[in-house]
Amino acid sequence: MKILFLGDIVGKIGRRAVAKVLPEWKQKYSLDIVIANGENMAHGKGFTRATIDEAIKAGVDFFTSGNHVAKKDEGLGLLSDKKIPMIRPANYPLTVPGDGWRVLEVGATKIAIVNIIGRVFFKENFDCPFRGLDAILKEISKQVKIIFIDFHAEATSEKVAFGWYADGMVSAVVGTHTHIQTADESILPKGTAYITDAGMCGSVDSVIGVEKEGVIAEFLDQLPRKHDIPETGQARVCGVFIEIDNKTGKAISIERLENEVEV
Repeated sequence: MKILFLGDIVGKIGRRAVAKVLPEWKQKYSLDIVIANGENMAHGKGFTRATIDEAIKAGVDFFTSGNHVAKKDEGLGLLSDKKIPMIRPANYPLTVPGDGWRVLEVGATKIAIVNIIGRVFFKENFDCPFRGLDAILKEISKQVKIIFIDFHAEATSEKVAFGWYADGMVSAVVGTHTHIQTADESILPKGTAYITDAGMCGSVDSVIGVEKEGVIAEFLDQLPRKHDIPETGQARVCGVFIEIDNKTGKAISIERLENEVEV
């Protein structure tokens, strides 16, 4: 199976950049499925039906999320709708709407897409991501070979540790949340594709997708500012292309992708 995963799509500029870049990547890599982290699609925080529909029209098939999943009331409500191709972190409290993983049929092959969030540097008290993975695998490992994980976490150490922990149990662990693409893509010894962070799809002239002037001012005087998202200009689309063996569920290859376009 040929999988493209896109890093966090940030705001309108990110959505429009994806719409420009994705057709070329679909053709070049003969993709079977496109997955994207969609928690920042609606002006940087959360998502709406309109932003989901726009990204689907651009070519995205399925969405993961993270700590901003509840930033829009509309988006939180959408998580209960099984027809909406969006999941939230599986180790959120059980009272939170939505699914932490879903099994999809892509052609004649099944893929489980799993969303898990880290705990280091987050103010929330999420359940243990490592034990959470164990519980999920007990449910799905017998019914599907290909298991893809978006591990939404802040700390590099936690992401790397999780990758090693999951090696051989899942097909891929792709990190999200920091919006900065890392250069450590690899296939781990037991066959799991890994990268610490896929990066983001958003403004180049920014601080991780946010207008840089306000962020710099916050660092200088320690006073809060409204975080605006640039809507036009140069945009960067980041992601990873991963090929998985359908029979074994092991990774064959992983390639880091990046393209810049004017929006």
